[in-house]
Amino acid sequence: MTGSLPGFIDVVRNLNSPALLEDNVITQAKAAGKRMIFYGDETWVKLFPQHFVEYDGTTSFFVSDYTEVDDNVTRHLDKVLKRGDWDVLILHYLGLDHIGHISGPSSPLIGHKLSEMDNILMKIHTSLLSEERENLSPNLLVLCGDHGMSETGSHGASSMEEVNTPLILISSAFERKPGDIRHPKHVQQTDLAATLAIGLGLPIPENSVGSLLFPSIEGRPVREQLRFLHLNAVQLSKLLQENVPSYKKEPGFEQFKMAERLHGNWIRLYLEESTSEVLFNLGTKVRRQYLDALRTLSLSLSRQVAQYDIYSMLVGTVMVLEVLTLLLLSIPQALSSKAELEVPLWSPVFSLLFYLMFLVLSALHVIVCTSAESSCYFCGLSWLMAGGVMVLISALLCAVVSALAKMFASGKLLSKNPAHPNSRWSELDVVILLGTMGHVLSLGASSFIEEEHQTWYFLVNTLCLALCHEIYRNCFLGNDCEPRRCSHGERGFVNTAPALQDRSIGHDELEPHRVSKSPTSLNTLRGWEKWMAMASPWVILTCCRLLRSLNQTGVQWAHRPDLGHWLTSSDHKAELSVLAALSLIMIFALVQRRCSLTSKVAMALGLLGVYCYRAAIGNVLFPWQRDSKDISKGLIEARFVHVFVLGILFTGTKDLLKSQVIAADFTIKTVGLWEIYSGLVLLAALLFRPHNLPVLVFSLLIQTIMTKFIWKPLRHDAAEITVMHYWFGQAFFYFQGNSNNIATVDISAGFVGLDTYVEVPAVFLTAFATFAGPVLWASHLVSFLSSETSSGSALSHACFCYALICSFPVSAYIILVTSLRYHLFIWSVFSPKLLYEGMHILITAAICVFFTAMDQTNTKS
Repeated sequence: MTGSLPGFIDVVRNLNSPALLEDNVITQAKAAGKRMIFYGDETWVKLFPQHFVEYDGTTSFFVSDYTEVDDNVTRHLDKVLKRGDWDVLILHYLGLDHIGHISGPSSPLIGHKLSEMDNILMKIHTSLLSEERENLSPNLLVLCGDHGMSETGSHGASSMEEVNTPLILISSAFERKPGDIRHPKHVQQTDLAATLAIGLGLPIPENSVGSLLFPSIEGRPVREQLRFLHLNAVQLSKLLQENVPSYKKEPGFEQFKMAERLHGNWIRLYLEESTSEVLFNLGTKVRRQYLDALRTLSLSLSRQVAQYDIYSMLVGTVMVLEVLTLLLLSIPQALSSKAELEVPLWSPVFSLLFYLMFLVLSALHVIVCTSAESSCYFCGLSWLMAGGVMVLISALLCAVVSALAKMFASGKLLSKNPAHPNSRWSELDVVILLGTMGHVLSLGASSFIEEEHQTWYFLVNTLCLALCHEIYRNCFLGNDCEPRRCSHGERGFVNTAPALQDRSIGHDELEPHRVSKSPTSLNTLRGWEKWMAMASPWVILTCCRLLRSLNQTGVQWAHRPDLGHWLTSSDHKAELSVLAALSLIMIFALVQRRCSLTSKVAMALGLLGVYCYRAAIGNVLFPWQRDSKDISKGLIEARFVHVFVLGILFTGTKDLLKSQVIAADFTIKTVGLWEIYSGLVLLAALLFRPHNLPVLVFSLLIQTIMTKFIWKPLRHDAAEITVMHYWFGQAFFYFQGNSNNIATVDISAGFVGLDTYVEVPAVFLTAFATFAGPVLWASHLVSFLSSETSSGSALSHACFCYALICSFPVSAYIILVTSLRYHLFIWSVFSPKLLYEGMHILITAAICVFFTAMDQTNTKS
């Protein structure tokens, strides 16, 4: 309705739309005295409050409802079409969009919904035609969609199916000769606002970058055509003058001035002689010149309209870089046996450098804010808030300089490990370091972001081969040939102190920079266990290869058929039912081994409820069912599972609180953490679509194999185990079928068990279903480290490593997006990835808080 281009942040604003203050068609119509009625998506009511004389809004985010949400609109039609007390009627139907989200475009429900929409359209058109016969005034019926639908039924990316939507204008005012076949033309969505404004006799919204759809005025006299085109060109030229300082040099402005001069000549000729062939030819030339000018102006404005707040962006980037630098400089201290991380800010605050930096930044802030021509977020803050930010930036900078000075003075910066000069890195450490840095560098290319899943698949496979090499070396060469490990305090984020020691050794007896002298546990494995340890990397590789065939993701190969599409087709519902049942049985077998009896019963009943829920909504079948005609929303079944999820989480939390009281009982804490992890697994099983349940099974299977045959026998330190969990968590994010496009977010997961839209539970469930892979692997990391060591430093090391390894890509990406803000794919590729990274940071912060809460022995961490 504004005709302007949206910013990417408007995706977030859709969740709670504020009143639209920008000039738009609806506001202009209200100012002109137009009586408007609206039924449908309540977002319109929030955007345009007190604009409609009558309205009835429906919640747009409850995607499980695709019948009542449309019936609530249709029930008003018969009454309102008979009335003549309105000028504009807006109907926003949501059912088709909701079916796409929950079932996809191949759902049998699509055909029924399209037939329903067809009948409604016929009813409206018939009513308008009968009204025209009475008052002889033409009406306009506009049929359009705000977005399309991907192969998965979602939207938000840039595929042709999502961005190409029909736009049909129906009116008796449009002259069509018999046999006049018109081929569809591609127009921009921003063109609709200008066209509606001209059609309603309203001013075009001042920020509109669209051009008038000429076929809508093609039947009008030439004089009116040129007047409408001139109005549109004047509006676009004014907008160009406001946004481009050198607007006179723009090709579109020059074309507009040429069209104006030709238009003046045509008017003079029209006043003198109105029927000559010269007048007709000149009018055709002026019209063509106006259309060319409109096209060029619209394209130029679309490119120039992105106004970036560079000053605020730079301030934020500097703060992020300072914090990242402090994290890097704090590695030796944080990964020592004490696992302490202290950033001294008070001493830098009282230094001369701090006051000089604060004065320089204050002067710079005054200069920028007093000379800025456009609005600036940071300049809009109060002086107290802005001063606090500058104090923080100055203190962080002084802390970085102080830490660097200490490292240079002690010589630690020049030596990897002064205490052990002969130590060297293992092959696994090199793989982890190079893989992490390679992933960060790959974020600089849009193709690597679109196909980021390929990067993580490659890294996980490489990690398995490195583990295979380490296992075989230990099995065949023994401990004597094992390379000596270096001190983990100085090796960066990929190493730490030997956290996973025998529980019989006291924490105070451990030397912080030396591994345990006990023999490698691979030597203690006998028979089939040793063979399983040797085969485990290949089993994991096989699992990953099978998972890659389940969901095609990314952009380039997303259209290719995969096992998931085959399973979700209506012809293979029996096979999907068998697979879902077997997957749920496997989930129970892998999870129940460390649960209490109460949690085992709750887990079994919860998984049974998961299958009943999927059968109720028609995804799978029971053995006695032949079809799924009786489809419901599955509210009772889903809530049944939610009760067991909460029960298991409550049992685990109770055990954790009990372990805080009985500090000596190590088993209670271990069982409590595992039960919390089991509750999250049950919730993921409920939210995952049936064809994705094998992803959960393989995740649990890989965790079990690596725990028993890799991490325990090889005695990897906490930092290495943390990075491995992070890598596998990222890989399983893409195994789920996710990508860096918003279109792959499964919105329907947010409404499992809900009968109305409740924002907090819906957002939580959607976020958990999307990031289930990273969350489950991080939760398993906490449970594993807590069960394998009583040393409090292990969780502190893991917390620091997890925060650091997440900070690298996010920090690099913030700088990248700032520098590439005019890139061709800034909206379709880079911005969605930044949104995902922002969500990942929030989840990482929650995980780190959980790490710290579980650490009882080190309060400073």
